[in-house]
Amino acid sequence: MKLIKYTLLLLITTSILSEVSAQKYSNEFLAIGIGARARGMGNAAVASTNSVFAGYWNPAALGALDIEAPQFGAMHTEQFAGVAKFDYLGAVLPLANKDRKFGFSVIRFGIDDIPNTLSLFEADGTINYDNIVPFSSADYAFIGSYAQKINTKKGNLFVGGNAKVIYRQIGPFASSWGFGLDASALYFGKKWRFGLVVKDATNTFNAWSFNLSEAQKNVLSLSGNDLPINSVEKTKPQIALGVARPFKLNDNWNLLAEMDWIATTDGKRNTLISADPISLDLAVGFEFDFKDLVFLRLGVNNFQKESNFDTTDFLTIQPNLGIGLKLRQFKIDYAFTDVGEQRNQTYSHVISLILNLKRN
Repeated sequence: MKLIKYTLLLLITTSILSEVSAQKYSNEFLAIGIGARARGMGNAAVASTNSVFAGYWNPAALGALDIEAPQFGAMHTEQFAGVAKFDYLGAVLPLANKDRKFGFSVIRFGIDDIPNTLSLFEADGTINYDNIVPFSSADYAFIGSYAQKINTKKGNLFVGGNAKVIYRQIGPFASSWGFGLDASALYFGKKWRFGLVVKDATNTFNAWSFNLSEAQKNVLSLSGNDLPINSVEKTKPQIALGVARPFKLNDNWNLLAEMDWIATTDGKRNTLISADPISLDLAVGFEFDFKDLVFLRLGVNNFQKESNFDTTDFLTIQPNLGIGLKLRQFKIDYAFTDVGEQRNQTYSHVISLILNLKRN
């Protein structure tokens, strides 16, 4: 059983090494989604995001936060039976001008304690488990956000942007540094809210470098893997347009509904509307709140076409559920959501926390 386990981990590791130069789905860990509120709403959050997590979803929305002191946010989730861990820490700070905000976010998606099986076999073909040394494969994003309000006659307009640094590391074998910019806007009308985000507006470039010994290169070649070379990976722009509207149901209950359209520009994807080079996906979310204290959420996203045995296609969707509770300056949110392909049904528990500090 140990040999099977280590062999599978070897295949996973070498497949990662051989695919890092791919242009499509670059920096895809940043497309998973941050915060249990948004995840419970099917990642429909571009127009309605209303906390420190806006630094990820729509940085312009930070300017709309009604805060007089810093707000902090954190998220943790484990995926694929706890193999992968996804974490977030963030803060938003009001500036001297109350219409301006600054935010900072740190995101990590990683798999730890991966056995390095490239040296599992000795020169004579025998297995030596003492040669196995664990390593981590992790992706990091460091995001600085800025937002401000623009005075208009008919509504409230906010603009913002992100500057982000990406660091990705695969143990001692490979690492990359990248840089990119996001731009966004948020408009509040009398009833409707509109959000627009252009991620990687200038393209995000990751420069990869590799450090493999000759023995490790031989193992990769003998196992049928391509040898990676130093390269530059480009993440193309993604555009998201969100429309949201709140409804007052009665004296106690309110409803907020949002629909987002997400356009990717890196080629044909398995989405609701699939084309080359632009594909369109849809996310729809609903949030019910009881006196702004208890929140119930549901959403659908990840529209994909699957094939039957007779080659006919059918459409699948991903359902998501979530709840939230506000306790004075704390807000705790939970979501039950899928992060993988529909066929795998890899549902995970997402927990996030928001802390509002008060000015003395």
